[in-house]
Amino acid sequence: MEITPASSGRWEGAPIRYPDSAVRVLDPRFAPYRLANAAVERIASGYRWAEGPVWFGDLRCLLWSDIPNNRMLRWLEETGTVSVFRSPSHYANGHTRDRQGRLVSCEHDTRRLTRTELDGTITILLDRYQGRRLNAPNDVVVKSDGTIWFTDPGYGILVNYEGHRAALELPPSVYRLDPEAGTALAVITDLERPNGLCFSPDESLLYVVDSGSTPRTIRLYDVADGARVIHGRRFVDMHPGSSDGIRCDVDGNLWAAAGGGGDGFDGVQVFAADGTRIGQILLPEKCANLCFGGVKRNRLFMAASQSIYALYVEAQGVSGA
Repeated sequence: MEITPASSGRWEGAPIRYPDSAVRVLDPRFAPYRLANAAVERIASGYRWAEGPVWFGDLRCLLWSDIPNNRMLRWLEETGTVSVFRSPSHYANGHTRDRQGRLVSCEHDTRRLTRTELDGTITILLDRYQGRRLNAPNDVVVKSDGTIWFTDPGYGILVNYEGHRAALELPPSVYRLDPEAGTALAVITDLERPNGLCFSPDESLLYVVDSGSTPRTIRLYDVADGARVIHGRRFVDMHPGSSDGIRCDVDGNLWAAAGGGGDGFDGVQVFAADGTRIGQILLPEKCANLCFGGVKRNRLFMAASQSIYALYVEAQGVSGA
């Protein structure tokens, strides 16, 4: 099934004067990443809640979830066309690729973490922990050692819109799964609603969004022995809104999807490693998640409510994120 793509230009249809005023430098450290002749583009639209973008460089395509419509979409970079990749998707939310190029997905409705094998078959990686069902896995990253780290805040079963309403059986947690050993461990259990997560470029730090705390925060942890997290502390306060998905670039800056703060806030907030907000990308919708892609991993893709946006930047995403 093919879906008519949105215009590759700005959503209003008029040319954008360079540099794009939607890309704001708040600190001189962000200036090198802003391209003077690149604008935010709406590349696809018409969804209910876009989430979980993941780039497939070998296929030059972007996959993402349209959660309430219970499907996953695929955008081809060469043609700009959008088609249905998987329907039903079990109300899938976040996605990533493992180090073998396989798709790893968080499914709300089946309350499980899955892997799509290279032949298209689906393997259930985890659906229970200590004898109880997972709540509704949300976002996921794969570490260089092959372990899979994912969040399970339970959003997908709180209402019927993004799955089926059900009782939480486990505390909202961050898990580390070793798919080779078949072992899982809840590594963080004291957050209200752990949401997006990512590693620093050297994987010595783990960032986790807590979208249920007051105020909404992004937390930072030291990674010990490659398998545990210690010294949890607040990295940034996201007031007046919140964050969702996050990714690091190769220089250690954190790019955070942002929403709930209205005009002048919603879009993407960029933070230096010391927690200073150095830049922002303003969008006309709440941004739920993002990823880096393109041939040079220098194109930022943003899943924002009803649309997918893209922006070329002079930053590169961390490989494997």
